[in-house]
Amino acid sequence: MPLNLLKTYNDLLDLDAFSAGERVRSLRGVFDRDFANVQLLFNSKVIEPTPKDGEDTMDTLFAHLTTVMEKGSRHRRYDPDRSKRLHWVKHHIELTIPAKIDSFSVKEPEGIRTYLYDHDERYVIILEPKRNGSAYYLLTAYHLKGKDAQRDKIRKKMKRKLNQLH
Repeated sequence: MPLNLLKTYNDLLDLDAFSAGERVRSLRGVFDRDFANVQLLFNSKVIEPTPKDGEDTMDTLFAHLTTVMEKGSRHRRYDPDRSKRLHWVKHHIELTIPAKIDSFSVKEPEGIRTYLYDHDERYVIILEPKRNGSAYYLLTAYHLKGKDAQRDKIRKKMKRKLNQLH
């Protein structure tokens, strides 16, 4: 399990041989290293987990970064694609290689969303600017897959990008 703490972008975490409990412990170690008691900044603004009534914000963020909603259900299930790339989130937020990452904001029905899109790895991070503009909520991050349907969705969003990064 400690081996995953040594992984760097764009390696994938080794999780397949673990039991469910071991996998969660390994992922939580990476998550705690990258997010607990660490102040991440993007666009000179602090990144915060999304608040949810009655729930620990860090647990909610951990779930959003390692699980996916089951279709037709309100339950989340383990997502190996998200989980294996958990340590990529901090790398992208810090824009370690800014030339290969597009960052843009789009007006969505839910409000303004800011996207970080890594073209080479087909990886997306979604942030929501706080209403007062002082910080971002980290909503989720995921690897695009499928028959380019999701990538086309991102390209369409990029065409609608706002003039200013929010």
